[in-house]
Amino acid sequence: MVNITDRAAVEVLPEDVLAAHKVVDGLINCAGIIQKFVKFNELPFSEVDRVLNVNFNGTVNMTKAFLPLLLARPEGHIINFSSMGGYLPVPGQTVYGASKAAVKLFTEGLYAELMGSNVHVTIVFPGAIATNIAANSGVSIQMPESAQSSKIKTTSPQEAARVVVDGIEKNSFRVFIGSDAKMMDFLYRLNPKQAVKLITDQMKSLLK
Repeated sequence: MVNITDRAAVEVLPEDVLAAHKVVDGLINCAGIIQKFVKFNELPFSEVDRVLNVNFNGTVNMTKAFLPLLLARPEGHIINFSSMGGYLPVPGQTVYGASKAAVKLFTEGLYAELMGSNVHVTIVFPGAIATNIAANSGVSIQMPESAQSSKIKTTSPQEAARVVVDGIEKNSFRVFIGSDAKMMDFLYRLNPKQAVKLITDQMKSLLK
């Protein structure tokens, strides 16, 4: 296990992977954490740095380390996980969203640079996935009774993995996981201001 924010440790990771598996044909950057569910003004810099380091810098570190190995293979693939929050601002997750927006543009830049090469690039936009990301991020969210009583539809990790593998096989440019991610992408492209108002109204109760 390697801390992806530790650049020195990540730089030597390819050697260890090659020693164990001989070749590397793909890289999936799916590690990510959310921030404390508070407005940016209330978020300490320690939390800002933590989220940016894991979500963006970690993705950059891993890609930089493994890209030379992928370029040396007959065919390779890089899959980077952004988020629905990477194209749609979510109040209370402003820094998280910024980190995932950075992953989005970084990945699209890689796609452009690697066009015509043997390395394919795919960006993934998950919606709500049943991975308990809040607890895994060390974040406690106090859900109001009204929100607790309503069931939020989530995609299972198994289904999410299936969708990602299908995207790899098709060399997809973009992959959306969950009907929520697809719907909000459509709404945001159709009317960005209205989409922001909609998500803000939905998040108000968590920011009180």
